[in-house]
Amino acid sequence: MPVDTPTWVQDAVFYQIFPDRFARSGRVAPPGPLESWESPPTPHGFKGGDLFGVADGLDDLRSLGVTALYLNPVFTSASNHRYHTDDYMAVDPLLGGEPALRELLDRAHALEMRVVLDGVFNHSGRGFWPFHHVLENGPQSPYHGWFFLDPAVLRGERGLDAFPSRDPGIDMSGATDRIGYRAWWGNPALPKLDVAHPHVREYLFSVAEHWLDFGIDGWRLDVPTEIEEPTFWAEFRRRCRAIKPDAYLVGEIWTEAPDWLAGDRFDALMNYPLGAAILGFAAGTSLDTRVVAEHHVYRHTIRRLDGAAFGHEVERLMAIYAPEIVASQLNLIGSHDAPRALTVMGGDAAALRLAFTLLLTLPGAPCVYYGDEIGLAGHHDPDCRRSMPRRPGAGDQSLRQHVATLTAARHATIALRRGTVRTVGGAGDAVVLLREADGERALVAINPGRAPQVVRLEALGSADPAAWASVTDLVSPGAELVRGSDPGEPMQVTLPPQSAAVVVAR
Repeated sequence: MPVDTPTWVQDAVFYQIFPDRFARSGRVAPPGPLESWESPPTPHGFKGGDLFGVADGLDDLRSLGVTALYLNPVFTSASNHRYHTDDYMAVDPLLGGEPALRELLDRAHALEMRVVLDGVFNHSGRGFWPFHHVLENGPQSPYHGWFFLDPAVLRGERGLDAFPSRDPGIDMSGATDRIGYRAWWGNPALPKLDVAHPHVREYLFSVAEHWLDFGIDGWRLDVPTEIEEPTFWAEFRRRCRAIKPDAYLVGEIWTEAPDWLAGDRFDALMNYPLGAAILGFAAGTSLDTRVVAEHHVYRHTIRRLDGAAFGHEVERLMAIYAPEIVASQLNLIGSHDAPRALTVMGGDAAALRLAFTLLLTLPGAPCVYYGDEIGLAGHHDPDCRRSMPRRPGAGDQSLRQHVATLTAARHATIALRRGTVRTVGGAGDAVVLLREADGERALVAINPGRAPQVVRLEALGSADPAAWASVTDLVSPGAELVRGSDPGEPMQVTLPPQSAAVVVAR
C-alpha cells in the first residue's frame, strides 16, 4: 500500500502540552479549591490550567519556532490527565469547555499552527455514561455489550466491583475476575471497550470525525496495540481521511513497528527509540542510571552510547521506514509518561543543550515537551507533570534561546528537516552527521564527552571548508571546522568537551 503522510508534518515543530499544568487564564471559574500552582504535583490534584491559557500563550510559542501543538486529552474526565474519559463529545468544563477549544483552534490556525488531540479509544473511564448505565442496570443494560463483562455478571450471578475496597493490582492481560470486567492493566477505573461491537465502533469513529469537523488537525492515539480487533485502525484512518485528507495520525508505540506504518493505519509513531538514543548519547557520563532503571521502558532502551554507537543507531532507525515515514515521525526526548530529559541526564544543562541540538536537526517532526525548553526537571509520574513556571524570565532562558535558534535554523534550512542523514566521522564520544536534502547539505557535530575531540571527516572527502558557514549561535566556543594541511586530506572538526557545531554548505 502506498505511503501517504501529510506533507505539513515534515516541516513542523511540535510542542506537547499537559493542559492542567500549562497556564491558568483566569477565565474559567473553578468549582472548588485547586492545588497551588507552585506546589509539587500529586496523582489526583488539579492545578487549573485551561485551554484559554494555552491560547493566550500561542504568540510566545510561535516565537520559540513552534508550528504545531499536541495536547494531552481534553475531554470530560475525573482525572487530571484525562485519560479516564467520561464523555468523548464534550471538552472538560475545567478546561473551558468547547468555547475554549474553539478559541484555541481559531487563534492557532490564524498563526498557521496545527493542533493534534489525544484519542483514548482502547478504554474509557468508569464515569463513561454507557459504563455507568451498566453499573446501574447490570446485564439488563443495552450497553452491556460495549464492554468485556465476566460471564457470571452476564448470567446475573454477581455484580461489577468498579470501586473495590483493595487495589486489585496490575494485570497486564486485563482479565479481571475480581472486578467483573476487563480493564486496562486491571485498573478498575479504566474499563476496556469492545471495539468489535458495531455500536462501539461507530461511536468511536463518530468521535474522531466530529472533532476533525470541529477543526483539529489530527489524532495522537493512545495504546493502539492493545486494541485487538484487526480492522479497527484501518477503518479509523479511512474515516478520518475522508473528513480531513491531511489529518496527522500518530500512534503511541514505544518500539520500532514498521508494520504499523505501511500506509494502512498510522502516519507515524512517537519515536521513543530515537529519543532513547539521543538521551543515552547526549548525557555522556551524566546519565542517571538510577532514574533510567526505575522506568518501565527506559530501563530496557536507554544506555550509554559513544559517538560510533550513536551514529550507527541513528542510521539503523532511519533505515527501518520509508523516507516519507522517517520525515513524519514524532521525535521526542520527553513526555508526560517519562521522567524529564534534564532529570534523566542527571541535571546536566549542557547535556540537555546537546540533546536539543540533535532533536531539532534530525529527520522527523521534533516535539518539545512543555517546560523542557527552560530546563524544567521532574522524576517519574506525577513529578514529570509539574506546572509550567509562569514568572517572567523563569527557568533557563539561555536554553530557551538555544532552542529558538535551532528551530529558526531548521525552518530556514531544508537539509535540517528533510532528506537523509549519515555518519561522516567519529572519534571517542564525538560524532559528525551529514544531513542532505534537495541539494542542501548541513553538518551536525556533537561531542558530549568530557575531553576534547578532533574528528576527521573521512567519509566527506576533501571539500573546501570555506563552502561551509556556521549557523548563528549554534557553534560552541572553540569548535572549528578546518581543512587538512595536505592537498586531498579530509577536513576535520575540533570539538571541545560538551560542545556542538551546526554548519550549512553555502
